[in-house]
Amino acid sequence: MNDPTTIRRLYGRRQGHKLRQGQSALVEELLPAVEVPATGPLDARTLFGRDRPLELEIGFGAGEHLAGQAAARPDHGFIGCEPFLNGVVGALGHIRDRGLENVRLHMGDALDVLERLPDASLDRVYLLHPDPWPKARHAKRRMVNDGPLDLIAAKLKPGHEFRLGTDDPTYCRWSMMVMNRRRDFEWTARTPHDFLTRPDDWPETRYERKARRQGHEVWYFTYTKL
Repeated sequence: MNDPTTIRRLYGRRQGHKLRQGQSALVEELLPAVEVPATGPLDARTLFGRDRPLELEIGFGAGEHLAGQAAARPDHGFIGCEPFLNGVVGALGHIRDRGLENVRLHMGDALDVLERLPDASLDRVYLLHPDPWPKARHAKRRMVNDGPLDLIAAKLKPGHEFRLGTDDPTYCRWSMMVMNRRRDFEWTARTPHDFLTRPDDWPETRYERKARRQGHEVWYFTYTKL
């Protein structure tokens, strides 16, 4: 297995605009109650107090997709990882407003959480619109690389899904190249419609809507862990 820890800078900035008072209160009051423990092994009992299927989203943006999936499957536990503070605040707002009790957040590197989960413990892993790192010299920083993918494959249950979405043509081509050479994932698409149309159980994000307004195509990839 390639070592996913060799390149840990897989994301950009940590904070954007200054938080408003209400947003700061969410970070101070709600985040501690839903935060992934900082150390130690992780499983459903540690995170949610009982066994339940687990799903993980890498880089959840403002949290729309994470919240939508959590609301649709309240019997599952959802782990969201996002290094961007303003994105974490967005997810906290969804958790509060929708009364979601099945979400836990990690403000930091998703690989740190994945490494602490048992093998074959996740029902789904989501990677939606990751930082494309468009320059060739930065390609090693993309999440779709063999090191991170080895870790994702180890943590997914056989027969379960890795979902990838992007509107970046370079990242799309790169992802298809990397994923197509692997033997531990099978692409589920059978026709172009399967990856050009957003599935019904794939909640739309504001980033995706913005991409479409700008005239970008969006690609939706679903891979099954073999």
